[in-house]
Amino acid sequence: MTRRHEFLQGARDIVPLVVGAIPFGIIFGSLAASYGLSIWQAMGMSLLVFAGSAQFIAISLIGGGAGMAVVLLTTFVVNLRHALYSATLQPFVRHLPKRWRMPLAFWLTDEAFAVVQHRYAERDASPHKHWYYLGAALTMYLNWQLCTLAGVLFGQAVPNLAAWGLDFAMLATFIGIVVPMLKNRPQVSAALVAGAAALLCNDLPYKLGLMVAALSGIAVGIALERRESWKLEEEGV
Repeated sequence: MTRRHEFLQGARDIVPLVVGAIPFGIIFGSLAASYGLSIWQAMGMSLLVFAGSAQFIAISLIGGGAGMAVVLLTTFVVNLRHALYSATLQPFVRHLPKRWRMPLAFWLTDEAFAVVQHRYAERDASPHKHWYYLGAALTMYLNWQLCTLAGVLFGQAVPNLAAWGLDFAMLATFIGIVVPMLKNRPQVSAALVAGAAALLCNDLPYKLGLMVAALSGIAVGIALERRESWKLEEEGV
């Protein structure tokens, strides 16, 4: 595939998640304005941070008068999952020069990881899969900026927008992308354990439940993968 084809395919494949992220971004812009952030401050956060859940938590803490150390530590913990994403994609991008790796790392999101990981799992020998990554990530980035701007400018015209539950659209589309990727017992078990842990630990402060869920799912997945490998070795397969 050509670079252009990979780029356009990445942009196309992430569209379902872009649609789901639209209300989420608008709600963020609306909340940022309601907490007293100027349009430049809200846009600056989306441009430079570009992490939906971390941005929501940050403005909530700032609005509640939390100190900068608490804000930084909390958002750091919430975004630790990106270290897992990076570790998964590292074998596929380590050959790229730094001018590629740095922006791709910055643009790595839950949504981009969902579609990019699936593309890298395909066994074709295309040398331009990083252009697919770029197309998907850049499309989500531009969408997030436009939605933040729309939320800041027009969100206040809709009363109590955050209570409408529109952010569920992003969760639903993300689930729709991830579920078909669960193709064996360790993967399904890891997803079920992570989901259960997330529910049980939902009340932990600073969104620590997300990390507990992620680590629980990883531990179960690795354990089952090793168990299956041992069985295959014993059977001489």
